[in-house]
Amino acid sequence: MASLAVPWWLFLIWTCLGVSLVHCDPTYETYYFDQKIDHFGFYEDSTFKQRYLVSDTHWKKPGGPILFYTGNEGDITLFSNNTGFMWDIAEELGAMLIFAEHRYYGESMPYGNLSYSDPKHLNYLTSEQALADFAVLIRFFKAHGDAKHSPVIAIGGSYGGMLAAWMRMKYPHDVVGALAASAPIWQFEDLVPCSLYYQIVTNDFKKSGSGCAESVSKSWAALNRMAETDDGIRWLSSAFHMCSPLKGKEDVTAMKGWLSETWVNLAMVDYPYPANFLEPLPAWPIQEVCKHLTNPNLDDKGLLQNIFEAINVYYNYTGETPCLNTSQTAVGSLDDLGWSYQACTEMVMPFCPDGVNDMFEPQKWNFEAYSDDCYKQWGVRPRETWITTIYGGKNISSASNIIFSNGDLDPWSAGGVKQSLSESLVAILIPDGAHHLDLRSNNAYDPKSVIEARALEVAYMKKWIKEYRQQLNIWDV
Repeated sequence: MASLAVPWWLFLIWTCLGVSLVHCDPTYETYYFDQKIDHFGFYEDSTFKQRYLVSDTHWKKPGGPILFYTGNEGDITLFSNNTGFMWDIAEELGAMLIFAEHRYYGESMPYGNLSYSDPKHLNYLTSEQALADFAVLIRFFKAHGDAKHSPVIAIGGSYGGMLAAWMRMKYPHDVVGALAASAPIWQFEDLVPCSLYYQIVTNDFKKSGSGCAESVSKSWAALNRMAETDDGIRWLSSAFHMCSPLKGKEDVTAMKGWLSETWVNLAMVDYPYPANFLEPLPAWPIQEVCKHLTNPNLDDKGLLQNIFEAINVYYNYTGETPCLNTSQTAVGSLDDLGWSYQACTEMVMPFCPDGVNDMFEPQKWNFEAYSDDCYKQWGVRPRETWITTIYGGKNISSASNIIFSNGDLDPWSAGGVKQSLSESLVAILIPDGAHHLDLRSNNAYDPKSVIEARALEVAYMKKWIKEYRQQLNIWDV
């Protein structure tokens, strides 16, 4: 993919980062539903098995609410086991939980083993088709007995949060409301400055330690100078304990990309308690990293030695990692291949660190280069303006009953809705929150801001449920 954008696989990681610690008892049943491969045409009339998970332990039937997780780009069990907020509130709301798997991920493969074989078989991997899957599945549920009058609330985080918001916009008759956590629905075209994302990462480092962001900023020139000589490249290989020695400038360029991704990952997981999604990490990991980056005025080797110590917090906090690998990623159970295709079709998100207002090397957004890389990989070209065409961009005032939650520490908040647009298009800000902290399970170290955010989210859900029942003249909450 083009180096001018956030790497396609990194968004997958971030999607997972916001989900909660594994809930203590995520009991569910697994089912499969026959979905049409193409909801919008009539020639392709085949079906596939869409997997979905159901927990009705706390469901107050008939008519109890349904919390419907709009599946992300990965195995749905990952999200079921890790979206603790839904499990935490199920009993209070008397809700059934449904986790619907996104087509082309996990076990929900429209063409089986051929699904990723060529662009023709991948042609139905779109957000529109996924939303239609969710709508058909909801209709199936509500056509049967005890769920006939159940209000449905869509919930998701990151890409799943985008889908939850779009679900309410496109299918308001199927879902009474949506919680879109850390959903960057405006990270498209020029809706927000393409440099803002990296500025948020930089601010996280600035507030976490004196000299920290400055050290990172100066490290790029130091790396460039080391890359000018064979001795410098050998020194880098040794100092950073590389599993495979760097062989030339191209490897150093790849190393810089790897370091950039590491700093961004740390911003994603800057949680107030230990977590181990990508790697085992301490509470407030950026503060721990910044303890090694207090002096930005050292010579090249001294500065870069500190950079190594800093990233070692991320990759080797347990002390069990023997060496580092610039191709080392941590995508877990998420599917990098599927998202790379989506990023090369609909999900075109511009990013452009400027090196002035952030601590990264400057890179201009170049859609043409991005498109060329997509064509080389997939044989398709992205449609830069398609998402705003079908979902409205910032023109969403006609929608209703959507909560947009964003954490101030989360770079993805750059593309999020951070100001309420109406009485029912509500923005909730979490000053101490990284990537959708509110979807994680309750924790003793939760900051007050996320506790208050969750309480407000539940209050809106109760309001939506009550209004739905009153409209149907059924009963009050």
